Amino acid sequence: MLPFTRINRNIRSLKRYRQVLGILINYGFGHIVEQLNIDYYLELGKRIVSLGTASRDLERLSQPERLRLALEELGPTFIKLGQLLSTRPDIIPSEYLKELQKLQDRVPQVDVEQVQAQIHRELGRPVEELFSHFEQTPLATASIAQVHRGTLKTGEQVVFKVRRPDIEKVIETDIDILMGLAYLVDKHLPGGDMYDLIGLVKEFRRTINRELDFAREGRTIERFSANFANDPTVRIPKVFWPFSGHSVLTLEYLSGIKISQIKELQQAGYDLEEIARTGADSFLKQVFIHGFFHADPHPGNLHILPGNVICIFDFGMVGRLDEDLKLQLTELLLSVLRRDVDHIISQLLYSGELHDEPNLKSLKRDLNEFIDDYYDILLQDLKVGKLLVDFIEILTEHRIKFPSNMMLLARALIAMEGIGRQLNPSFNMVKQLQPFTERIVRERYSPANISKELARTLHSYQSLGKSLPTDIKEFINRVNRNKFKIDLEHRGLEHLITNIDKSTNRVSFSMVIAALIIGSSLIMQTDKGPILFGFPILGLIGYTFAGILGFGLAIAILRSGRM
Repeated sequence: MLPFTRINRNIRSLKRYRQVLGILINYGFGHIVEQLNIDYYLELGKRIVSLGTASRDLERLSQPERLRLALEELGPTFIKLGQLLSTRPDIIPSEYLKELQKLQDRVPQVDVEQVQAQIHRELGRPVEELFSHFEQTPLATASIAQVHRGTLKTGEQVVFKVRRPDIEKVIETDIDILMGLAYLVDKHLPGGDMYDLIGLVKEFRRTINRELDFAREGRTIERFSANFANDPTVRIPKVFWPFSGHSVLTLEYLSGIKISQIKELQQAGYDLEEIARTGADSFLKQVFIHGFFHADPHPGNLHILPGNVICIFDFGMVGRLDEDLKLQLTELLLSVLRRDVDHIISQLLYSGELHDEPNLKSLKRDLNEFIDDYYDILLQDLKVGKLLVDFIEILTEHRIKFPSNMMLLARALIAMEGIGRQLNPSFNMVKQLQPFTERIVRERYSPANISKELARTLHSYQSLGKSLPTDIKEFINRVNRNKFKIDLEHRGLEHLITNIDKSTNRVSFSMVIAALIIGSSLIMQTDKGPILFGFPILGLIGYTFAGILGFGLAIAILRSGRM
């Protein structure tokens, strides 16, 4: 049996584990739960949950809809996980992707007394002493935080983002459960290892822990403020640090019109074409100039202030692109627009994480068909978002993975293009992209950058030359001392081992039952010992135990569905 520590034997709450599995089964995912062999790994004397089927009402829904509803019922951690998965078109099929993007936080609001107590714990003083006014009714309620308006003693209008009490413990327990489930999926479901779910849960843990730290979000906001300090078209709320901490974030209150409220913007006299242009420009600056972008630019996080100024909110989810990633992105976009399939493939081989050796002929054929589909489309009619979605589908089919930040960028770019076209139907993202890509290419081939790359390459070879003799000597010493070993891992055998173990246990159980029946039959022939109804009591007891054990074995076999 595999070490249970590998799938988290030290579960903080078995009740929560059963709840998670029960909800998944209620929404029609019992067949997956059964394939994970959870009972076997937990070594409980009974099944954690009884496998059943979804209700008739749920059966009418599609699988993606049922998955979304299940995640919403499971609570904050799973909602956040679904939102993360909605940014990974390389993992999630498109029909699931669209459904997961509808995920909503269905959580009750926290009592204002608890919110104020949380502020008191974080800031060390009661709300009455810190602020001249605190709104009792929240502006917004989400899975991790609750937002209230208020006024500082100095008169500034602010909003308070307050973390929900004890949310850290809930998330910590749920992530432990997710890690255990990811391990079982990787071991037992066909193709589960392809998606690196354990790595995905680790990434999710890092992301959500960063999101729980409001002080980190405050520093992120200040970094964005510095990046756009000289840009009059973008406004970032100010952070009030004396009233902020790890669980409380106090920000400047800015009142604007949501960017998706077209009629309100028109009635207020705003220039929609200008907003579409400056909005796209601000996002592309984040990507190609700052390398640090807002990864969740949905309409609720973008408001318009007087003067066509774009105000950006909620910096809990951000993405980063280093110089190499920016260059790879630029090269890929230019290759697609130039219809250069060979260059696309070389970029994929260079920058993509290949799960298996790709079939280059098949990949080239699919990319040629992909290019042909867009060949006759005019640049002004080209939708970069749709192009990226189709492109990522090809990558997924050929098992080519891209860095998670690239996937965040693709989703954010799709959202920004959608907002741009909503504001201005003739909006052209390709035209907006052109000056930024040209700048990246110019910088890439500038003498200064070439010199920098050459110096970096020479330094790498110098380091390799220094370490190589030591590494070779160490290798030879290990071989001479018989310390050199190769670790081999058999993948996919655990399910077979589990089935063999179950079969062996059933055979052993059957032999015990047979022995009881044979022994009891022999006792019945002796007429020895205490007699009941004319039969030896020991024989009757033996038959009774054999019957009970046999009945239990039959029930277990029937419930497993394998006769």
